[in-house]
Amino acid sequence: MIDAYRTRGYLERIGIGPADELPATLATLTQLHRRHVEIVPFENFSIHLGEPIVLDTNRLVDKVTVQRRGGFCYELNGAFAGLLRALGFSVELLEARVCGADGEVGIRFDHLCLCVTLDQAYLVDVGFGAGFLEPLALDAAGAQVDPAGSFEVVARVDGWFDLVQDGTAQYRFSRETRALLDFVEGCRHHQTSPLSPFTKNTICSLPTASGRVTLRGRTRIVTSNGERVEDELSADQFRRELDDVFGIVLDADPGNLRDPTTSVRPAEAQAEAKPAKPPQ
Repeated sequence: MIDAYRTRGYLERIGIGPADELPATLATLTQLHRRHVEIVPFENFSIHLGEPIVLDTNRLVDKVTVQRRGGFCYELNGAFAGLLRALGFSVELLEARVCGADGEVGIRFDHLCLCVTLDQAYLVDVGFGAGFLEPLALDAAGAQVDPAGSFEVVARVDGWFDLVQDGTAQYRFSRETRALLDFVEGCRHHQTSPLSPFTKNTICSLPTASGRVTLRGRTRIVTSNGERVEDELSADQFRRELDDVFGIVLDADPGNLRDPTTSVRPAEAQAEAKPAKPPQ
């Protein structure tokens, strides 16, 4: 849980009214989730800027609120859990493993998502990039229609669950409650390993009314009503796009970001793992 000062700053960041006007209801959760996904970017600049990502709730919240930044799953869902708890929601952290294009799943603690219990249990995830925009009922049978597509939570015989979007499995998750510190090794892997997609390139992404806008390196990718357009940006254009579209200002020249894999231990570089899938 975070303190009142951080709670107020968080709500201001996502443009929602004061905490005392936000009862712990599904309507409030849906509003918070939608606004968070639409305003706080999915991005991995810290990895390439050499900024250590420490799984401490207050530090994660301060990155979103004070620094006006985004983050990836451990950061965004870790921070969001702190906000939800401060508002009176019952929140559990869940372990997930992202499904690769070959159908295999990633490393343990590959992804962090949330379960919020109200009248029933809801899957909450503001840190997957191109995921659902509103909470999903965890125990609902069949597909659930979301503004981002059709989603289904499928129970497996091994006790895990698959999140399926438009017929394609996105990640496999467990209902076992986890602590934030359980994700330290997964977070370290994605900050340092050459097997992680997050060390290969920078990414910054937000949904739009008709699709999505993503910066992958200096490439701008805009999808709108099913159509995809890519163009290359200069360093100045990149910085303007970050500021104008994503509200991010970086101190370092984005063209000179460091290679985070240079400090990887040899044994780690040989580890077998399936990478997570950043948004397109």
